[in-house]
Amino acid sequence: MIVVTRLNDSQFAINPDLIERIHVNPDTTLVMVDGAKFIVTESLTEVIEKIAAYRARVIGLAYSGTDASTGSTDSNPYTRPDAVVPLRPRRL
Repeated sequence: MIVVTRLNDSQFAINPDLIERIHVNPDTTLVMVDGAKFIVTESLTEVIEKIAAYRARVIGLAYSGTDASTGSTDSNPYTRPDAVVPLRPRRL
């Protein structure tokens, strides 16, 4: 989730995977896949940066093998680099 600010300075969190498009006319408007629209104070660039940071964090957590809620390391073998299997066999 990313946190954005309404025009009345109240903040709310939104799932960036559900944003269909972003308009700037002159206010930044988030158009959701269900048609809902949210006008926010952040610029287009700021929203895109927040989305990129959110996705980088999700990917980082997936590769770290750490549970974000507890901080404990899991025993999932798929998070270990030595457990990665190439999609195509190597040519000899």
